[in-house]
Amino acid sequence: MRLEQNVKAPVFDLIDVFDRQVNLEAYKGKKTLIGFYRHAGCPFCNMRVHALTKVYEQVKEMNMEMIFFFESEKKIILRSTFHQEVSPVPIIADPENTWYKAYGIEKSGFKSAISHLSSFVQTAIKAGKTGVPMHMMAGDESIKTMPAEFLLDENLIIQKLHYSQRLNSRMLVDEIISFAKGEEYNTIL
Repeated sequence: MRLEQNVKAPVFDLIDVFDRQVNLEAYKGKKTLIGFYRHAGCPFCNMRVHALTKVYEQVKEMNMEMIFFFESEKKIILRSTFHQEVSPVPIIADPENTWYKAYGIEKSGFKSAISHLSSFVQTAIKAGKTGVPMHMMAGDESIKTMPAEFLLDENLIIQKLHYSQRLNSRMLVDEIISFAKGEEYNTIL
């Protein structure tokens, strides 16, 4: 079941792939972006992580943190230098999809297929040029997983959320920066 705005985010206390404790309660007093991504070889998700890590220091200065979830096993995530370099942002491996379920992450073969048919080639080319990893799924990773992102306020209340309808559909980075600044994001039509 999908989560909604203005409710407290499900709290977790986990160990990330870098062997650090990540207790969401410890993030009280800060704004937080929680991103749920597909497998560690997904070019759509790795391009997103690449974009977010580029603004990490900027939003950190505004008292905002990020936490990334991947449905891959720890060993698969860590075999990529790209993912190793994402630190200091925590990456949590959730191959059992425990937290994906708690946050209402959708599985849709149809939406995934449409995304692959309409934008995989362009995304793969861009990923290759950018140097982000792209490889086949391993283990029990699912091609059906649809990404989602949540922006939490200082009390861990979900203020904004985005359940992707396509694999390249995400919150705008400018919207995330505006949230970190405490400003309303206005789209210009």
